[in-house]
Amino acid sequence: MQLNEESKINALKNWFVNQKSVLIAFSGGVDSTLLTKIAFLTLGDKALAVTSDSASLARNELVEIKQLIKNIGIRHMIIKTNEFSNENYLKNPENRCYYCKQELFDKLTSLAQEHNIDTIVDGTNFDDIGGHRPGLLAKKEANVKSPFVELKITKNEIRKMSEVLGLKTYDKPSTPCLSSRVEYGIPITLDILSNVEQAEQIIKNLTGATVIRARVHNKILRIEIGKNERKFFFNENTLDDLNNELQSLGFSYITIDIAGYSSGNMNKR
Repeated sequence: MQLNEESKINALKNWFVNQKSVLIAFSGGVDSTLLTKIAFLTLGDKALAVTSDSASLARNELVEIKQLIKNIGIRHMIIKTNEFSNENYLKNPENRCYYCKQELFDKLTSLAQEHNIDTIVDGTNFDDIGGHRPGLLAKKEANVKSPFVELKITKNEIRKMSEVLGLKTYDKPSTPCLSSRVEYGIPITLDILSNVEQAEQIIKNLTGATVIRARVHNKILRIEIGKNERKFFFNENTLDDLNNELQSLGFSYITIDIAGYSSGNMNKR
């Protein structure tokens, strides 16, 4: 283990040792998985991982979440969140994430009180604090703690630490919610999210790509794929199959973003 990774892991352990009990917002991503692992190693049954299940969570992600929890061994709860009952969320404004996180943290706060848990934590990392992240306001309002931010731990460091600890998520691509694929201003509906989920599975099956975003712009579906995976589209038969299957979901035009995937692309347009 490299000295830097060892010191960061120890710093995280020390952070949790100083907590009486914690509730971890567990999404199954790289960040929250490492946080959950460290919390369990230090606090055992005094740590509870909680996953929010809603229409914006892909079903295959929920399956992976359950397997990750089984491997870690921590207490776990799956709760339902109701952001789809909030008209502000459904209108899909640029601060849509605020309403989603507000709903999540309200539920987690009530749950922590019910189980006499002192501290709620999430996997926000040090790289996250400079970008377009409206959910950070909801986190601040709910007094949710972010150990990675407090200890200035970056995404790259989290991946390295995860690999050291044997977590299979160390190289997992980012998996934001399905609603993040829909252009701001286009109302979020269950049908749209279902189409996005199906579209990304189709693209994965036909190309073998692992980093995929099916971005919805009304009747146009814009495909982003990992920059080093763009070669998977260099086949006419594959393109024909993609066009036929994706148009069957109701999209009039299927386009490929030749620049490849870029995090937060919807915020740049």
